[in-house]
Amino acid sequence: MLVFLAAWILSAVKPGIPEDWFLENLLVFVLIALLTVSYRWLAFSDCSYLLILIFLCLHECGAHYQYDAAVPGEWMKLIVNTQRNHYDRLVHFSFGLLLSYPQREILMRKAGLRGTWLAILPIFTTLALSAAYEMIEALVATIVDPVDAAAFLGSQGDPWDSQEDMFMALTGAIVLATVVSVIGRRSHA
Repeated sequence: MLVFLAAWILSAVKPGIPEDWFLENLLVFVLIALLTVSYRWLAFSDCSYLLILIFLCLHECGAHYQYDAAVPGEWMKLIVNTQRNHYDRLVHFSFGLLLSYPQREILMRKAGLRGTWLAILPIFTTLALSAAYEMIEALVATIVDPVDAAAFLGSQGDPWDSQEDMFMALTGAIVLATVVSVIGRRSHA
């Protein structure tokens, strides 16, 4: 918690656009509140908390710089030889990769799922949450600042930005499910 608090404070210091930083953090505030309130009856494993922490730190970097100008994305532009800053794609992939494991824990412990359903449902849930986020983001952007909504959305002129972001989250969740499946098979062998 202290590591995230430090990352959050650093991201709050002179963000690219303070209003956007605040909007980007609204769902973070909700998530932190949910994690705090639910801790007594739904404590995650240390691994899940670490994955959530890594995701939130990646998000805070994007919130600070604005996703389309995030410094790691500028480095990525040089590596993959592209004009577009793909940091948002990395964070959406990380959403699936890092947050589908805690979802898996909830389904295993609270719903008692095992087998194929335990592998598939976190993928579906990740896709659903990703789609919900894209819709909420678009709605908030058009209500709060209709003139600069495109800047907040960070689509960088890409009409398929939302769909590509959801695909990246889906891909991250599939990668995680595959890794967990392979590790599970090896531990039972």
